[in-house]
Amino acid sequence: MSRAFVNEDNAAAQVSPPIERQISTNTNYVTPRGLGQLHDQVARLQAQYSEENALGDDADKQRMAEIERDLRYFNQRLQSAQVVSTTASPDRAQIGSWVAFADEDNVEQRVQLVGEDQADAGSQLINWASPLGKALLGSQVGDEVTWKRPVGDVVIEVVGIEAGD
Repeated sequence: MSRAFVNEDNAAAQVSPPIERQISTNTNYVTPRGLGQLHDQVARLQAQYSEENALGDDADKQRMAEIERDLRYFNQRLQSAQVVSTTASPDRAQIGSWVAFADEDNVEQRVQLVGEDQADAGSQLINWASPLGKALLGSQVGDEVTWKRPVGDVVIEVVGIEAGD
C-alpha cells in the first residue's frame, strides 16, 4: 500500500512497545552506594514520567512507554537488591572491595567490585559477575588468579585489597 493512503493521525497514535530490559539471573548484590544510585534512578524516571504525563495530549507516548519500561526494570532491581557490607575485613576481595592487581608485564590496575547496575568500567567499577570480577572475588593479596578473557586468559596477581566506601 502506498504511504499516501495511510492515515497519519492513526500512525502517530500507535506506540510500539519498547523491548523489555533483561533482568539478570545473578543475585542482585549491591553496595550501599549502588543502592542509593538505584533509588536515585527510580526518582529521576518518576519525575520524567510525571513531566511527560503533564503534557497531556502533547506527551510523547513512545517516550512514556520507554520510561515505564525502565521504571519496571529499576523497581524490580530495587526489590531484589541485597546490600553487602563494604566495611568487612579487607583480607579477601569481596563485593565493595577495591582490588589492585598486576598483569604478567607488572602493569598495575585498581578496580572496585560492585553490583551489575553500578558497574562502569571507565570509572574502574567492575561487575562482580564479570570475568574479571569472578577472577578477583574471594582472592587474597599475593594470589595469582586467571582472568578468562575472550581474547585469551591472563594470569594476574592480587597486590592490594582495600575495604570499599
